[in-house]
Amino acid sequence: MLAFWRALLRETGLSRADRTRPAYTAVPAPMGPSEETAGEYVRVVGRAEAAEVDAGCATVTEIVEPLPRRPVPRAAEPARAAVRSTAPAQPPTARSGGKRAASLERTLQSLVERHGTEHPDTITARNNLATKYAQMGRRQAAVQQFQLALGEAVSVHGEDHPRTEIIRENLAWALEDAGQPAEAADQWEILLREREEQFGPADEDTVEARSHLAACYRRDGRLDASIAHYERAIEDVATTERREELRLGLSMALSLAGRCEAAIGQLRTVLSARRRRLGKGHLDTLGVHHRLGRAFTQAGRPDEAVEVLRDAYRVALNSSGDPEVRRLTLRLRRDLAGAYNAAGRPREADALL
Repeated sequence: MLAFWRALLRETGLSRADRTRPAYTAVPAPMGPSEETAGEYVRVVGRAEAAEVDAGCATVTEIVEPLPRRPVPRAAEPARAAVRSTAPAQPPTARSGGKRAASLERTLQSLVERHGTEHPDTITARNNLATKYAQMGRRQAAVQQFQLALGEAVSVHGEDHPRTEIIRENLAWALEDAGQPAEAADQWEILLREREEQFGPADEDTVEARSHLAACYRRDGRLDASIAHYERAIEDVATTERREELRLGLSMALSLAGRCEAAIGQLRTVLSARRRRLGKGHLDTLGVHHRLGRAFTQAGRPDEAVEVLRDAYRVALNSSGDPEVRRLTLRLRRDLAGAYNAAGRPREADALL
């Protein structure tokens, strides 16, 4: 059944290929125009990997970015009704998040009273209320509602229905945002298995699920499994940019596992690729250059750390028009001073501090 949906979505240009970040997604319900539903397409960015690693561990930043309201598709468009919106954003709504959440709560309660909990419209409304909670930072409330919506969707639609898949993916991200990577991994495991069976290991959605699973395993300390999934995702991914991101995730997992040389190898590969693609002074290139220098420090190789960090620092000084580059330059200066001290060169360290 999913194969039919996938083919239809790609014909209409609404497949996940257009999505640049993982998102919570509201599923619009085919209800009458007089019913206020939770039919708001929104995106809540779950997580973004920070550019630096402290003591071999990933620093993770949580970002919340709502997308404005979009029209609710009619019942005559069932294929589009189950899809994440990728159309350009419209002007933002003036309604506050709290008022919108209260409205969605009333809608859900009304639907429960009229149709029960396992009606498709009720499931849709619950998913979209959970989406709003996640958008507002009410993580545990979002998790609870997504869990209820998923159970009801499985009962009504089945495990392999597109709406069930959307809600399961939303739940996975909500669990990650709530600091529950083990529970999130449980959901990504199911999504990976379903997508691999339906579409094969190299499909973009399969690779995406595998990469998320690898990240959850890494955060949960299951490093061997994380490394294995990162390596497989790198083999199967189609785009250069995504492959670089996966290599950075793999380098974190390798570092945490004490495999410093392998982690350094991944960082070298990404740094070389980004220099060719973006230039050595680009912020994304400098971020990897910085991480490589710190990886040498963590590996107990201070002389090589000095060489790499000094080179990155000089490039950053010549590219400091960007405020983000200026901030990175200060971190490079601090870490270069630390590398000088570790290499037994305190005079050069003092000159930087």
